[in-house]
Amino acid sequence: MTTERMEVQRTIAAEPAAIFGVLRDPHGHVTIDASGMLMDATGDPASAVGDSFTIHMDREALNDFPMGKYDVTIIFTKYEPDREIAWTIEGVIKPPIRHVYGYTLEPTAGGTLVTSYYDWSECSDEMKTIFPIIPESALRATLGILDRTVAKGGPRPQS
Repeated sequence: MTTERMEVQRTIAAEPAAIFGVLRDPHGHVTIDASGMLMDATGDPASAVGDSFTIHMDREALNDFPMGKYDVTIIFTKYEPDREIAWTIEGVIKPPIRHVYGYTLEPTAGGTLVTSYYDWSECSDEMKTIFPIIPESALRATLGILDRTVAKGGPRPQS
C-alpha cells in the first residue's frame, strides 16, 4: 500500500461472475457501501468502459464537509467482466477530483479473492491533502457486506 492507494482483500465463497454482477449494478453500490454516504441510485448496470450511473449521496454520514445531500456520476474506467472493474466520480467539485475505486477478482479454490482498491494518485496535489476520505476499515467492511450480498443473491430481490 502506498500513501496514494489503499487495498484490502477478502476471499468470498462465490464465482467471480456473481460478485461482478453486484459491482456493475448501481443498486449494488448502495447495498454494499459501508461509509453510509450512498443513499440510492439511478441508472442501469454498467456493461463497458465509459458507462455511467448516478448515485445519490449524503455527506452527513462522514460529517467532514458540509455538503449535505448531492448526486455524483459514476463513470467506469475499467471493465473486464468477472476480472476487474473500476470507476471515477464526477460530482459537485469541479474539476473532478480524479480518484478511483475498483475491484479485482481472482478465482481461487475457495471462491474468489476480491481486492478492493482506492487510488488518489491522479488527484491534484491540493486535493491529495484530503485523502483518504474513506478509511481502510470502511473498505474492509464493504467487502464483508459484499460477501453477504452475494450470498443472498444480489442487491435486489430475485424474481
